[in-house]
Amino acid sequence: MRQGELLGPRWIDVDLDGRTASVQQALHRGRGGGYDFQPPKTSRSRRQIALTQAAVAALRRHRTRQLEERIFAGDAWTDLDLAFTNSEGRPMRGTRVTHTFQAALQRASLPRIRFHDLRHTAASLLLGRGVHPKIASEMLGHSTIAVTLDLYSHVTPTMQRGAADELDAVLGVVR
Repeated sequence: MRQGELLGPRWIDVDLDGRTASVQQALHRGRGGGYDFQPPKTSRSRRQIALTQAAVAALRRHRTRQLEERIFAGDAWTDLDLAFTNSEGRPMRGTRVTHTFQAALQRASLPRIRFHDLRHTAASLLLGRGVHPKIASEMLGHSTIAVTLDLYSHVTPTMQRGAADELDAVLGVVR
């Protein structure tokens, strides 16, 4: 998901039992420094995404912590039903996410990358593992499969090698 899409979901958009999240709105920084919710970037960006088991487990833990924060905040809590908030229920700022992400990278002794690079990494991993480009394109919310293939063409040599190996197997060529 794009960062704004990640900060937009309400809990009603997240089905932990069904392991899906629905992208219906994105958080955007407005003029004057405020934030507002807008439709996702493109019509294809409005989508449902299958969640990994690890993501569901993390979201369940997060939901528990958020409910505890809500109790602690009392009347100061702003109830927008957002999945990701600050400690008073208001939208979480993208700059805060970026700062927290950079700190986590540093603690883990990992190289500094942009938050958006996680999206590119996920796409490259999916395509490199043989996930059909159409599925990857839908998960990413790209307007067309061509956008996905153009952006991630560096993964295609691996995919081509896998395709050639599959043809060998079909033709009975011994490896």
